Amino acid sequence: MDNRGTLEKLKIQAFDKPDYSGAHIGEFVSFVNPNEILLAYEMEYDSAQGSGTTNSRMNFKKVKPGDLSLTFFIDGTGAGGSVVDVQQKIEQFQKVTGYNGDIHRPNYLKVVWGTLQVKRCILKSASITYKMFKPDGIPLRAIITATFTDNSDDQSRVAIAQDHSPDLTHIRMVKAGSTLPGMCYEIYGDPGYYLDVARANRIDDFRRLKTGSKIFFPPLEK
Repeated sequence: MDNRGTLEKLKIQAFDKPDYSGAHIGEFVSFVNPNEILLAYEMEYDSAQGSGTTNSRMNFKKVKPGDLSLTFFIDGTGAGGSVVDVQQKIEQFQKVTGYNGDIHRPNYLKVVWGTLQVKRCILKSASITYKMFKPDGIPLRAIITATFTDNSDDQSRVAIAQDHSPDLTHIRMVKAGSTLPGMCYEIYGDPGYYLDVARANRIDDFRRLKTGSKIFFPPLEK
């Protein structure tokens, strides 16, 4: 069956675990898909400038978490072919994206829609604008403007970033056949740092590493 003409709605799924394991605990489905998605990201640099100079050397520090901005339109008039309870839909959005008392923090979120890459994030900010009301004050139309910020657990972050720079702190698990000089070469590009790493980890015999143990590799001083 050809489903190319099927309308797929944008979804926000809530999770209570930082690694997003298990089934989602809540879901918000957009009433009308957004006609615009704003992805924003920022690089952070050190811009220290020497006295008497005209320009500064921009030393890279890190990539800040990116933002995803979406606008949701909710129509309770029935003009779109179906009638929804506007306030109920807004409360559903707030419950899915907001504070979770069981984990004492806002839910971990996934934004899913079509070929858009699944985004792991948390809600950064949201505003609700009511556009139309019944005579008794019940809202008929509303617009939710929300911004989400990237969120990754440590394991996913390291896997994505692939941080191998010797200027960064590293923790590596010892595998069968691993040697301390060999691990130093992978990280620092020089096996000669094995004695420094052994001292930092209080390893008495670097020739007998325990498989499965973790070793801390401090950053190189510049």
